[in-house]
Amino acid sequence: MPEEGVKLTPKSELLTAQEIITLARLFVKEGVEKIRLTGGEPLIRPDVVDIVGQLYKLEGLKTIAVTTNGINLTRLLPRLKEAGLNAINISLDTLVPAKFEFIVRRKGFHKVMEGIHKATELGYRPVKVNCVVMRGLNEDELLDFVDFTKDLPLDVRFIEYMPFDGNKWNFKKMVSYKEMLDTIKQRWPELERLPCETSSTAKSYKVPHFQGQISFITSMSEHFCGSCNRLRITADGNLKVCLFGNSEVSLRDHLRSGASEEELVQIIGAAVGRKKKQHAGMFNISQMKNRPMILIEPALMSFPLCQDALQNPSNSKQWGHTFSHWLTLRASLPRQKGKALMKNKLTGQLFLPRSHPEQQWHITGILQTQLRGYCVFQKDPSSTFDTKCLDTSLVGQVSVDCQSKEASSGSEFYTMDLGSCTKVPRASDNLTHTDEEGRATMVDVGGKPDSRRSAVAGAVVLLGEKAFGMVRQNQVKKGDVLAVAQIAGIQGAKLTSQLIPLCHNIPLYHVEVSLSLDEARYAVVIRSSCQTWGRTGVEMEALTAASLAALTVYDMCKAVTHDIVIEDVKLLSKTGGQRGDFSRV
Repeated sequence: MPEEGVKLTPKSELLTAQEIITLARLFVKEGVEKIRLTGGEPLIRPDVVDIVGQLYKLEGLKTIAVTTNGINLTRLLPRLKEAGLNAINISLDTLVPAKFEFIVRRKGFHKVMEGIHKATELGYRPVKVNCVVMRGLNEDELLDFVDFTKDLPLDVRFIEYMPFDGNKWNFKKMVSYKEMLDTIKQRWPELERLPCETSSTAKSYKVPHFQGQISFITSMSEHFCGSCNRLRITADGNLKVCLFGNSEVSLRDHLRSGASEEELVQIIGAAVGRKKKQHAGMFNISQMKNRPMILIEPALMSFPLCQDALQNPSNSKQWGHTFSHWLTLRASLPRQKGKALMKNKLTGQLFLPRSHPEQQWHITGILQTQLRGYCVFQKDPSSTFDTKCLDTSLVGQVSVDCQSKEASSGSEFYTMDLGSCTKVPRASDNLTHTDEEGRATMVDVGGKPDSRRSAVAGAVVLLGEKAFGMVRQNQVKKGDVLAVAQIAGIQGAKLTSQLIPLCHNIPLYHVEVSLSLDEARYAVVIRSSCQTWGRTGVEMEALTAASLAALTVYDMCKAVTHDIVIEDVKLLSKTGGQRGDFSRV
């Protein structure tokens, strides 16, 4: 929700219920088998149940779906189900109540969760949960969302952050499908791919023995324009053949001017025939202007088409061309590298001329160098040529083979900058915070490259039965133990360099501390995560956050009992840096 809210469309300009049904009947007659009511928020429309009921009567329509923010779902769902609603998508970008209120600009997290459980109780299988993943906001909740599918028949759909006018989109905010998948596989390496239909927009996976599944909507990194079979009608009656497109045709105006059914079919067919082969034909989509979807008004109608409905087969083939997002930057790459890159006509890979095949630059996705000018690579000691990028790309992956160097024992590090490879010393196997004479010293990180760093730490506070019960019922005299400890942990992370002498003072772009109750052990379980973009890691910040949160729990409960034990303060995982990633099994 934009900070300034949205401008409401006058009611007279919106499609009436009868106009919606008239258009729906026309599309179903031409082959549409599924209609989704979305928005905005369709469930605030007073006649939404009646619209669903009338859609259900259309012969040939197999599925009626709704996409909702879930706040009104519990109240309306029994009536919607009775009217004929077949499928539900619920938009939920965070599992943290305070963050939910920040994103949505209103309260209601618990209503949404209640709606999700109500949908499962009423037999919807699966209940789809749409989560737009944004770097610096909620990418640290990926594992929590996957865990959400353990005991519920959900399909959590991770959606790559897409550009729309007004959402302040940029590449740095986008977390690619491959990056999300890698993060999840570190926790659940047994994750398995599920089969999907040709026209599906999602790539689906499942953790064995979990009730639900997860999916990825890869509209940016691996678009599905070639198999897209959806049309959309806005609340005010405009037909959009592409979500990203500026071109719209007002079916409302044609309806109100008395156009015949045959004329409407011709108008719709002509619009579909003009559909571009990818993302409305735009390469630099981050700069595009797009009329925003109606956010708090209902009835953006999405009509997934049969493959042959309203489509010209020749147009279908044209739409199916493969699109690689790194092409958006192809023109600037030669200037950035200082050498003219050539393209292999058979493989489509870019390479430096006159280089040995194994020494060519193989570029996949969008080059990280476009975003910050260098990347760190690790040389595999078993190969003269093979290198591994240690720093995950913001919007894809980078695999670069530096100019041939002799293989040596141990790993060596290189930075790529303006077409050259520079050696960076391998991290020392000795203690790094002492000098040659054993005196304490701060590590010089001035020569290290910036990279994305993250760390997760944990701690457990064993309270005992009495103190645990008081914390659970919020009866501790000093106040809300969990809330105060959470704030203390966040503050502690930001003050780490002042508390630990040899830690660097680094900017944190995200800190999260969560506390949960473990009744079996009468314990508070603490988990902290920190992220930065810099030259040194955030392990100490994450550990400090967990430790300070644990000490705060102790301090607030010590009046009840001193028989409190703080244990399991440990680093759980880290990413980024020359030593590579770490995950505690």
